[in-house]
Amino acid sequence: MPREKSYMYPTVLVFKTSNRSNFKTKIKVYKIKNVNEVIDGLERDKLPGVSSKAEILHLSIGESFIPKYKQRYKL
Repeated sequence: MPREKSYMYPTVLVFKTSNRSNFKTKIKVYKIKNVNEVIDGLERDKLPGVSSKAEILHLSIGESFIPKYKQRYKL
């Protein structure tokens, strides 16, 4: 049974593409995946757009975090 989008909040993932200091910081917003699905995808290295070497900085729920992280990391 498909989920209704009305009750789900977006899941926000902020990560660096590698653990070195000069790599880019990126943000991904998942609107149809919940936190558990994102964590499972990270553990299995099957999350599109996020490499296995990525360093996870923040994982949060809600639209209010998108402008906060964009301002903090200048994205």
